[in-house]
Amino acid sequence: MVRIRLRRVGAKKQPSYRVVAADKESPRDGKFLEVLGFYNPRTEPSTIHFKEDRVYHWLSVGAQPSESVRRLFNQTGLWDRYQRFKAGESLETLLAEAAAAEEARGVDPRTRRDDLIAQVTQAAIEKAAAKADAETEEETSAEAEPEVEEAEA
Repeated sequence: MVRIRLRRVGAKKQPSYRVVAADKESPRDGKFLEVLGFYNPRTEPSTIHFKEDRVYHWLSVGAQPSESVRRLFNQTGLWDRYQRFKAGESLETLLAEAAAAEEARGVDPRTRRDDLIAQVTQAAIEKAAAKADAETEEETSAEAEPEVEEAEA
């Protein structure tokens, strides 16, 4: 049985996913039949792109989407368009509608989560300032100690 599912790509702790058609028994990141799109949850809002004509093909020949892919289909409206495709609506009309919907989302795949980046940067600045303060205190205390030793001698 063929499943439409997510295949993890990306660096460590920086996941992004390809949407692929794969045999149900192949491993998550193993052999697949065709790449059908991609999903990047790290952008704000998430970047989701599908090759809708190929998704319609695989669904029409019996491929089953995984739960996570089904949610992505619902999020983008692809599942509703597929139901209309099954009912007999023209493929060209549906693909044009999908292209218009993707433009309306207007997500640049290079978009970053600037709010999280700002938090991490602020934490790094505060840590560096605390370290500098600690070093300054150590230097002043080190300078003060020899004076005390001289007075004792």
